[in-house]
Amino acid sequence: MIKRKALGAVAVGVLALSLAACSNAATGDGAGSSTDEAGSLPASCSNDNPTIGVALPNTINPYYIAMQEGFEDTAKDLGYTVDIAIANDSESDQLAQIDAFVQKGVCAIALNAVNSDTGVSSVRAANAANIPVFSVNVTIDPEGLKNQNATIVQYVGADQTAGGTQLGEVAIKDLGTETPLVVGILGEPSQIPTNQRDEGFIEALKANPNTTILPTLDTNVDPAVSLQVTGELLQGNPNVNVIFGDTGPAVVGALQAIKEAGKQDQIKVYGFCAADTPLEGEYVACAAQEPYEYAKIVLENVQSYLAGDDVPAEILQPLKIYTTGQEVGAKEFG
Repeated sequence: MIKRKALGAVAVGVLALSLAACSNAATGDGAGSSTDEAGSLPASCSNDNPTIGVALPNTINPYYIAMQEGFEDTAKDLGYTVDIAIANDSESDQLAQIDAFVQKGVCAIALNAVNSDTGVSSVRAANAANIPVFSVNVTIDPEGLKNQNATIVQYVGADQTAGGTQLGEVAIKDLGTETPLVVGILGEPSQIPTNQRDEGFIEALKANPNTTILPTLDTNVDPAVSLQVTGELLQGNPNVNVIFGDTGPAVVGALQAIKEAGKQDQIKVYGFCAADTPLEGEYVACAAQEPYEYAKIVLENVQSYLAGDDVPAEILQPLKIYTTGQEVGAKEFG
């Protein structure tokens, strides 16, 4: 049986560069409907080039830069105007931006929430104005939606649990089912999608009964924080031989910490793909998402919804797994 070992909490105070690029749908009742079921739409939807409000957490993370490009390119192809708001990882700024979309009377909103919990308030504000919300990448808290009687039309994103599981299976293939494994998890515990990644990875490692899982450390999706907490992890647990980074920035910091500790030959790193970081040495496998494609899928489903067609409540896209020596595709990120 996999064991969980107690580990002292690590205090961090560094602001996140970006929130996790993430998973699964969280919808209230009525999600995945058609306009016939949902009722009236904003008057602006009848314009020749309806405006879609797009709310993104930041454009520091290359993941979100690719997603922005996907919205802009697809909007041109479909005849929409996109009004893109960047929250700079501020929950209050994002809510204010959603309120601004409501005041402008946008036709629909594509929401990549800064946070799973506070995204509920953004959805509720749009619902009050009968503006349909399509959630992308970051899961909106399902209990919060239920409590506030808020709904989204659809969620689009990666199958995060499956991605974590696939990486765990690669680790088992690499390391076997008998070698003792001491595993550090570099995560973002406040986000549903990153937790799903961790769960999938840990579940796959159950194939090796000699596995010890250390408590998840919060990297705040920031390479600087990941560097700090990984360094402390390695000092306190010198026998760690596997690290799982559930975001690209977590992987970046982990690789730097391992190099500084001189443990490149001791530790294998698995994680969600880090931008501009080749798979070599201790960095042996990563899972890639396709944010450009997620944006495209969202707008295509907005178009179907506005035309009165039924749309699925959830679209989960498979992740691509890359291993040593392979090159991660353009516009693909962890």
